[in-house]
Amino acid sequence: MASRLASRAASYLRIQVTHRGFASVVKDLNYANSHEWVKVDGKSATVGITDHAQDHLGDVVYVELPEVGVAVKQGDAFGAVESVKATSDVYSPVSGKVVEVNEELSSSPGLVNSSPYEKGWIIKVEINDSGELKNLMDSDKYTKFCEEEDEH
Repeated sequence: MASRLASRAASYLRIQVTHRGFASVVKDLNYANSHEWVKVDGKSATVGITDHAQDHLGDVVYVELPEVGVAVKQGDAFGAVESVKATSDVYSPVSGKVVEVNEELSSSPGLVNSSPYEKGWIIKVEINDSGELKNLMDSDKYTKFCEEEDEH
């Protein structure tokens, strides 16, 4: 089901999806090794957790969102995702200022599961330093990273 949703999201966003097992990785996004994705459009970045991350978390029941205007730093936690299995911090893949949060997650946290790359985004950030993107993985590297991680 997640694969179908990711494919639908990909066609809506006009991007290509690489399927791996039950999780999908979207081309043209950047990925952190803590399993967050970022879509950059100029100085604006949309951030969420990956399909791989939500799959390992299980059913998400609560998303802790930061306040708009808060500064985030690459690699630092800005919120948390609580599932039936565990609570996990969410780390910012870029530094900047939070300009929008996905308020829909307050009443529908399951969007993180059902639509991690589309409706389940968590924050939008005004990027301070686009040079930080070089610290992130592209879809091919992230796919390999997840495969290696799953082997251990």
